[in-house]
Amino acid sequence: MNTVDPKSLRRSRMFLLLIALVFAAPMIAAGLLTWSGWQPGAKGNGQPIQPQRNFVDEKLQVQLADGQAYAWRDSEPRMTLVALAGPGCAKECLATLTSMAAARVTLNRNQSRLRLLYLGTPPADDDRDGMKNYWQLGSDVDGKLAMYRPTTPDSVSAVLVESDGTALSLYPAGFDPSGLRKDLQKVIK
Repeated sequence: MNTVDPKSLRRSRMFLLLIALVFAAPMIAAGLLTWSGWQPGAKGNGQPIQPQRNFVDEKLQVQLADGQAYAWRDSEPRMTLVALAGPGCAKECLATLTSMAAARVTLNRNQSRLRLLYLGTPPADDDRDGMKNYWQLGSDVDGKLAMYRPTTPDSVSAVLVESDGTALSLYPAGFDPSGLRKDLQKVIK
């Protein structure tokens, strides 16, 4: 029978433990991060709406320019991006609205899963600028969205609403449209 060198046996066992540690370390790290509450990539560019609101439950009425009532729950699951303009929507406001409509276009084949709703007085040259080509125009009948409307002239804020009427996030006046585009690409797949 061959005798085993205790030094090589110890080295072999240490090598086996190192291999096991290489595979166990990522799982241990993931467990610690989850336990601490960290979530990868969960940060959006909008501000979460707290407390959570559901526009269907609140019976929030929006009357469209053609006199029809806006249906928060649609025949198919589609999100709604609500634009709320501040007083005197002009050049800056229209540029932001154009960027928001462009963010919808970048969704490519999924752009039909996002509806654009503009509440308020349209910009001065809305016919020339094609607002009606991209946006449904309407008004907040009871003023329940006034808290999200900016007070700064020539500005616009936005609220992203889930297909069941739940308000997800607020993009206050001065938000970055490219951040909105990134958020839309995350939630609309």
